[in-house]
Amino acid sequence: MSMPKAPRYRRVILKISGESFSRPGTFGIDATELRLIAEEIAQASQVGAQMAVVVGGGNIIRGAALAESGGIDQPTADSMGMLGTVINGLALKEALHALGREARVLSAINLAAVAETFIRPRAMRHLEKGRVVILVAGTGNPFFTTDTAAALRAAELRADIVLKATKVDGVYTADPRKDPTARRYDHLTFAEAVERQLGVMDLTALTMCMERSIPVCVFDFRRRGNIRGVVAGEPVGTMVTNAAP
Repeated sequence: MSMPKAPRYRRVILKISGESFSRPGTFGIDATELRLIAEEIAQASQVGAQMAVVVGGGNIIRGAALAESGGIDQPTADSMGMLGTVINGLALKEALHALGREARVLSAINLAAVAETFIRPRAMRHLEKGRVVILVAGTGNPFFTTDTAAALRAAELRADIVLKATKVDGVYTADPRKDPTARRYDHLTFAEAVERQLGVMDLTALTMCMERSIPVCVFDFRRRGNIRGVVAGEPVGTMVTNAAP
């Protein structure tokens, strides 16, 4: 039996969307999808990397869309979206526990009855003890996406990389579902991603990673072993860095 590869990245932030918790075109949490996410995270953590996971909440509620539809101010709608991420985070914690992986949910807003409040030294201590840290409620502020939360936590926790888990296998020159000639980038610089408006992450998140020189890897998490592969340093998806390779 081959030995698992040692991690290339000691500490990683995994950003996973709320839609990943549900089947395409549906809302809520699908048990099969939830288990897939938990299995991939558990497998990646077994190679020795410290794993922190920022979860979205779009499968429960989309604050921005709710605000656009009228009737609810965006700060309130965004707060509702934050609560959606908490629901996903609690579900993920239970799924990881069922697989024998210790996990803790840390919230950017005070929800003492169901989650620990995010305190940087506490989060780092959990990581050092080998626990998966699940980060919910975004940044705790309206008008900021969970992409920005991932970039912020990566800077705060001194992560080596941000992993952007998506439903496509990287960043393309155009939407591959609409343009059959679209090609995938193996590598991009942050400047190229911004200039070409490729939608890697929202601009605030991308700029923060660029300023802090935190690489971002965009990949298809549904392909078995991809999270573990990225952590081990295998060429998976699209890597975005400050400098060309």
